[in-house]
Amino acid sequence: MARFKHYDYNQTSMVVINYLDQLQPGTFEHALHYLVSEKLELSAFHQPYKNDTEGRPAYDPAILLKIILFAYSKGITSSREIQWCCETNIIFKALSCDTVPHFTTLAHFVSSQPQAIEDLFEQVLLICDQQGLLGHELFAIDGCKMRSNAAKEWSGTFKELEQKRQKLKRLIRHHLSEHQDKDRWESEEELDRDIRKAKTILTLDKAAKKVGHFLQKSQPRIGQGKSRKEVKSNITDNQSAKMTTSKGTIQGYNGVASVDKKHQIVIDA
Repeated sequence: MARFKHYDYNQTSMVVINYLDQLQPGTFEHALHYLVSEKLELSAFHQPYKNDTEGRPAYDPAILLKIILFAYSKGITSSREIQWCCETNIIFKALSCDTVPHFTTLAHFVSSQPQAIEDLFEQVLLICDQQGLLGHELFAIDGCKMRSNAAKEWSGTFKELEQKRQKLKRLIRHHLSEHQDKDRWESEEELDRDIRKAKTILTLDKAAKKVGHFLQKSQPRIGQGKSRKEVKSNITDNQSAKMTTSKGTIQGYNGVASVDKKHQIVIDA
């Protein structure tokens, strides 16, 4: 019977590597590293930092951009998962020079500098144009529906939301009336049941106040069509909307991207 050298994929090994050697020419990670390091103007990302004379050193925005954009190219959009990749993946280690930014640092970087990131996108398009990657002839537009972090149960016109609030109030009155009818505890089971009812009342009251506060502070959303009718608002995220997809109705957004025909480069989103 043939014999083969033993191997085990589930093992740890100490290996001496050069980070630049991991970024092979012709790969996306090599192009990303070169663009961020040599071509892009990142001074806008430096302005928020005020640690010239005191405070701990910060992560270089170039490092954060490289690992975040590389993560996006792999479909990774979770800050926690990006941190994990920096701990375990050799390409992430090469791009980050073996640093591991905390997931809160990554999340804050993305959320706190939207204008600088938008300006960076413009720089990338100018470089693509210089390299002859844009055809300037035909642009394709397509969209995809994306879920928002809002429950569709909290959607409705102002009339529907008012009806929801009145229904919640009726439920509260029903539970309170049922609770007040009990003048003594007959058993431990009934005590537990009434405690659960009291919690239900508090939950319903909180929901009713949430709807009432929204109706008081907000204005009805008016559609952009010819009829200019009221469209459904959402208490949690009023910029999102109910939309039908192949997997059912979701509460979300319609993301639209414009792509240049020559090399299918996204020029606007």
